[in-house]
Amino acid sequence: METARELFAHELADMLDAEKKLTEALSELAEQSENKELKKGFEQHRQQTEEHVQRIEQVFEELGESPESTECKGLAGLIEEQKSFQEEEPSPEILDVFNIGAAQKVESYEIRAYESLIALAQELGLRRASQLLARTLKEEEQTLKKLQTLSRKVKPSQTGMEGEEEDEIAPRRSRKRRAA
Repeated sequence: METARELFAHELADMLDAEKKLTEALSELAEQSENKELKKGFEQHRQQTEEHVQRIEQVFEELGESPESTECKGLAGLIEEQKSFQEEEPSPEILDVFNIGAAQKVESYEIRAYESLIALAQELGLRRASQLLARTLKEEEQTLKKLQTLSRKVKPSQTGMEGEEEDEIAPRRSRKRRAA
């Protein structure tokens, strides 16, 4: 690889693979979700991700190129992390909380990747490609905000701190009594 255009095509193919993998992963996350709002959010994001795949394919058409076969190792790692956590057999409630965090990691990854692609497209004078990618970037940013809002709503009923908090409070009370 020796030119910026080759790098752009390579990175674009990487994101095409990422979006395709994500489409599949979002279907699985929706199936796993106990929380109805979360399930609906993952299903909506899957539909949106299918549009992202189409946009990337459209950018390749604009370039007059076919995407190279590549694997997005970054997204593959994030998906593997989620599958590994799932093997620990968390409660459905804890899995929902974990999956919201995992989805936020993915969105952050995608946002940075699209920002990089847009900058490269602009340097190459690929105005239409830049516009298509900017549209996707805006949707990724909106999805991250939705996930952040949802993460404040979906909380586990058991924090695991119940006994510890009481143990920490009791010594503080007795210290205060001794000081008085």
